[in-house]
Amino acid sequence: MKTKSATQPLPECIEGPEAYRRFDEVVRQILSVPHSTLVRRERAYKKKSLANPNRRGPKPKVKPSA
Repeated sequence: MKTKSATQPLPECIEGPEAYRRFDEVVRQILSVPHSTLVRRERAYKKKSLANPNRRGPKPKVKPSA
């Protein structure tokens, strides 16, 4: 597990209307991504994940060719 180094400053804790405005902007950016883009990114991630031989969890069964 990686930890933050002592040289990196912690982000500012902002409260009140400014925090809401920043949160609202981020949520709008996330929700503005088209579904097709999300599906494409998820497919690419899954392909990359399955190609990793050292990944955790159950491995897919390899069917012998005829």
